[in-house]
Amino acid sequence: MTFVNMTSRAALVATGLALAACAPSTPPQRGVGFQDYSTYQAQERARAAREAQLSRTAGPVPPTLAVSNEVPAQTQAAPTAPPVDVVAVASEALDEPTATTNNPAISDEQSFEAVASRETIESDAERLERQRAQFQPVAPEALPERSGSSSPNIVEFALATNHAIGQPVYKRGRTSPSRTERNCAEYPSPDRAQIAFMEMGGPDRDRRGLDPDGDGFACGWDPRPFRAARGG
Repeated sequence: MTFVNMTSRAALVATGLALAACAPSTPPQRGVGFQDYSTYQAQERARAAREAQLSRTAGPVPPTLAVSNEVPAQTQAAPTAPPVDVVAVASEALDEPTATTNNPAISDEQSFEAVASRETIESDAERLERQRAQFQPVAPEALPERSGSSSPNIVEFALATNHAIGQPVYKRGRTSPSRTERNCAEYPSPDRAQIAFMEMGGPDRDRRGLDPDGDGFACGWDPRPFRAARGG
């Protein structure tokens, strides 16, 4: 029993020695990077000396400027003006017209304030009297004679007659209403029909049946507007 334990203990010691022999050897102690620590310290001392020399040459570092969150006065937004009521302004302009004083060519008679500032009831009466004194009636003159045209003058014919429309004045034969309607439809207006009627011998003769009632007025032509223009 004891012999077995000693044999096992010897085997364990042999196994430990074999593993120790197979393990890699520990490398020498080095500093930062791939160089040894003494070289690293020498480089650090050289770098510190160089930085100290540069700081003495450059002088003191200027203080850091403080950043302010305040907006400069010139960049601050100007106060917004209150909104303008366009409708109210337009209504005031319509209710109270402004008198024009810098342009004498434009009348300001529609402005009550402008007229009231310089006119009175007495001045209006005097101005009315002056206008009545200056009034001169113009007498009507006769119509000028037409020249250079051989067409019948229906205006002269209208003024030369005074009988009513539809009153028989001229002798007519029998004609059908359809013939009169068909022939009158060929003219663009009653005036043109009356001119053609007079060119063919009317009002004494009616070759195409344009004036079946014999009043001298063809296709419903009306002389009354011309008579009214003359005042009779």
